[in-house]
Amino acid sequence: MLNNAIIIFSTSHFLIVLLAYLLGSIPFGLILTRLFGLGDIRKFGSGNVGATNVLRTGNKMLALLTLILDAGKGGFAVLVTAHYCPSGEHGIDYAMFAGITAVMGHNFPIWTGFRGGKGVATTLGTLLAIAWPIGLAACVTWLVVAVVFRYSSLAGIISLISAPFYSWFLDREDIIFFASFLSVLAIIRHHENIQRLLIGNEKKIGSQ
Repeated sequence: MLNNAIIIFSTSHFLIVLLAYLLGSIPFGLILTRLFGLGDIRKFGSGNVGATNVLRTGNKMLALLTLILDAGKGGFAVLVTAHYCPSGEHGIDYAMFAGITAVMGHNFPIWTGFRGGKGVATTLGTLLAIAWPIGLAACVTWLVVAVVFRYSSLAGIISLISAPFYSWFLDREDIIFFASFLSVLAIIRHHENIQRLLIGNEKKIGSQ
């Protein structure tokens, strides 16, 4: 009976990882820019497939749509997993794991040779789905930093680094590790941006 339980757990775990990864790996920025005749976004600006680089094409509506879809795939992975794996069956653990896997899918999508985005929008989507007050606080932080400093990378880094602190402040110690892991991942993905920020060569929002 124990062996059967292990098999069921392992199978469920694998399916969650696979489906969340595949969902997260959908490169909406690349798909949308091609559909609207803007070419391969990977050959434009920073080469990133995220909303910030889509914005550099000058199409604000397309950039907003990319942002919503990238955030939505993270949130969707979490919410669907939580629905089919209730909390009594380790649902919250599964949901968090699905969120992390969706972010990894966005960062390293199989469809584009594992060259993806930085994962900020997808991470914010997962945070909103896991604990919306913390996700909302992180989103507001991103907006404030972006408006004041005009650096998308800086806004993303600060907003995600702040998420573990918001988790502690709002008495959600159960997701501090989850938020911390995603913030560390964001820092790693932004290592080049951090170097450019330090030497003053980082491009501001809206710049080519």
